[in-house]
Amino acid sequence: MARRGFEGYYAGKRCFVTGAASGIGRATALRLGAQGAELYLTDRDSDGLEATVSDVRALGAEVPEHRALDVADYNAVAAFAADIHSRHPSMDVVLNIAGVSAWGTVDRLTHDQWTKMIAINLMGPIHVIESFVPSMVAARRGGHVVNVSSAAGLVALPWHAAYSASKYGLRGMSEVLRFDLARYRIGVSVVVPGAVNTPLVNTVEIAGVDRGDPKVDRWVKRFAGHAVSPEKAAEKILAGVAKNRYLIYTSPDIWALYAFKRLAWWPYSIAMRQVNGIFTRALRPSPAPLVSHGQFETHPEQPDRPVELE
Repeated sequence: MARRGFEGYYAGKRCFVTGAASGIGRATALRLGAQGAELYLTDRDSDGLEATVSDVRALGAEVPEHRALDVADYNAVAAFAADIHSRHPSMDVVLNIAGVSAWGTVDRLTHDQWTKMIAINLMGPIHVIESFVPSMVAARRGGHVVNVSSAAGLVALPWHAAYSASKYGLRGMSEVLRFDLARYRIGVSVVVPGAVNTPLVNTVEIAGVDRGDPKVDRWVKRFAGHAVSPEKAAEKILAGVAKNRYLIYTSPDIWALYAFKRLAWWPYSIAMRQVNGIFTRALRPSPAPLVSHGQFETHPEQPDRPVELE
């Protein structure tokens, strides 16, 4: 059921925010602080986190606890949660915003890139949920859990297999929790941003692609040119949570693309194949590495042409 009259909704609420050092996480923390929330912040970037804490406090908001940690480290998350709960009541709103991205075709993505996507983007939110939500349930005061997925958690974007594995998983888990936690009046929202102009745009790993290539740089800048600001994304997120929306879009193009997928599967499939080809031609990946098969190696694009090892 949607909540009405959400102006002032966050005033006095205890809000836990991951990824608070930059991008959407920082913008969300600042907006929450301006609305009178009590903030508990974390990020693995200690300098960026300290800057956000300082800026939030300059707005007059309280930041009783903050700690630099990697959400992929369960023990670190659990220890921070235990310290918070030993000194403060349970959270009212938990926002899982921290995330990383890596793109690439399956023959170029490394095992470490696959593992990192799952460890940070999926297991990170799970660690936070494990550590904070049981206390919210026990307190029986209601609340809200926010998980930032992606457009890549809704549709099959080219070269996003590893990233989508984490973001689809996060969306699926959130849908289950939406129903599981309703009896405790704890809402669950999934944010599905499209292009957002954050530092992630310039740091995303693209397997097999030279990020220094001017043509690649032009495509990255074109992407950023269509991106919404972190502040706009934060505004959409907090408005959506206050209205208890399940899917929160930061731009209308993602809503339209998801509707296209659901209502016109065959045209969507054709379009995505074409987009995949455009993506590959634009980024011009380097030749795929040889794949070892016993005493022979094969080219991934030409597996019927074995090359004998010397």
